[in-house]
Amino acid sequence: MELVFKALADHTRRDLLDRLRARNGQTLRELCEDLGMARQSATQHLDVLVRASLVTVVRRGRERLHYLNPAPIHEIEQRWISGFDQPRLRALSAIKRQAEEYAMTETIPTYVYVTYIHATAAQVWKALTDADLTARYWGNSNVSDWQPGSAWEHRRTDGSGKAVVTGTVLEVEEPNRLVVTFEDSPDEQREPSTVTYLIEPHQDIVRLTVSHERLPNADMYRGIAQGWPAVLANLKSLLETGSVLPQSPWEMSPAHV
Repeated sequence: MELVFKALADHTRRDLLDRLRARNGQTLRELCEDLGMARQSATQHLDVLVRASLVTVVRRGRERLHYLNPAPIHEIEQRWISGFDQPRLRALSAIKRQAEEYAMTETIPTYVYVTYIHATAAQVWKALTDADLTARYWGNSNVSDWQPGSAWEHRRTDGSGKAVVTGTVLEVEEPNRLVVTFEDSPDEQREPSTVTYLIEPHQDIVRLTVSHERLPNADMYRGIAQGWPAVLANLKSLLETGSVLPQSPWEMSPAHV
């Protein structure tokens, strides 16, 4: 946590985070233009934010895109805020979201979340693709043979076997990369969003990056922005401690997105 608080102590770095919050996925050149700052200075500030896991860098071809990573803020909220005055904070947050709807653009940003897990890449891969394990930390089971072109389903574990999310497996590079489509409302005529799981060894632990792209609307963005931190915190807890966190699992369904 010390790296997080150190990073947030500087107003320039807070400004960078605000700009990424307003428009996620910017290149270094775009950030420098917005700030009127030299590339070297911006790079130094971004390096501090990356070390604190507040910003993550995703490569797209030759470009390096910078994304706001909510994981450390989520951990602060869970440790110092959630058990104290959550109902009032939720009410204030709802009012704030309604006010911000008027400022939302038609372009919905990609959601990126990064977490570090004390596990092997193979263990994280199994946690993402094993139906029994996903049922433990997600509340529902992810079911597929996980081959390119195959279907996958997010099924209820209440005995009904109902699929609340369906999709297609697009890319499989076990145990490092998995890409699937995400169709939460099959009755609606809209393009499915896409989820990419990137599992990378990082010293003696694993860096898991989840990117959720092509989101159809602001409501879905807000839903998955609340859901992914919860489910990935549960996954991390399960792999590191053998048990999930004392909180309700997130169900990927239209009610949440």
